[in-house]
Amino acid sequence: MDSPDLGRGVLHPAKAAELISVERLAPAPAVARFVEFYWLVRWDLTGLPPYEQKVLAHPNVHLVFEAPRARVYGVDRSLFVRRLEGAGHVLGVKFRPGAFRPFAGHPVSALADRSVPAVEYFGAEADRCNARILGEPSAERADAFLLPRLPAPDPVAEEVAAVVDRITGSPDLFRVDDLAHELGVTVRSLQRLFAEYVGASPKWVLRRARLHEAAERAAAEGELDLAALAVELGYADQAHLTRDFTAAVGISPARYAGSR
Repeated sequence: MDSPDLGRGVLHPAKAAELISVERLAPAPAVARFVEFYWLVRWDLTGLPPYEQKVLAHPNVHLVFEAPRARVYGVDRSLFVRRLEGAGHVLGVKFRPGAFRPFAGHPVSALADRSVPAVEYFGAEADRCNARILGEPSAERADAFLLPRLPAPDPVAEEVAAVVDRITGSPDLFRVDDLAHELGVTVRSLQRLFAEYVGASPKWVLRRARLHEAAERAAAEGELDLAALAVELGYADQAHLTRDFTAAVGISPARYAGSR
């Protein structure tokens, strides 16, 4: 099936594009203060074996309308794996980094590496709306669910989103010390802020941004100059990049590039 860009973090994107269709939908302006975008994923593996899609997750919390019930997914600090079979679709809400904290009412670090039924945060209506939204998935239906449930804006959450954007958009930023100095805060204060609002440490966010870049390069380039890439991404040497990448993805960057 045809597919647009599946986005950073989706591993083996060429293979995924053969099986999965992804559409990004824009939220209403009031919702956009909290939500980056909605994502609609469809797949049809009829007559094919099940497929495991692996994703290097971003520092975002997601609300996912899916069978049998809607769930909230915290930041997955390891490798997120979704097993797909048959035909189906899901509609997801990608909250801006830090923006789920006002919905949660507690530090989002409690959600790290786990998912919970959406009713825990949105009440029984999350289950009642789940089938209706899946029956006709659209930005309008997702907006209709979220709009009456929007919390008061949290200026700190918006500041956190800007910090995460600074990390993910700046390949020259490698160290938590440098980030803290730039922001005029202590490293400890930054760590507490990320635990409260992001659900992952600033060191993890910095490292994950580099791994996203490495995976994207490996998927796009036939022959990867690992030594040059390691220097560009701020690693001490090629061995450190290889070790970091292998720990996160499960295979070395050279092997990943060869398996595209």
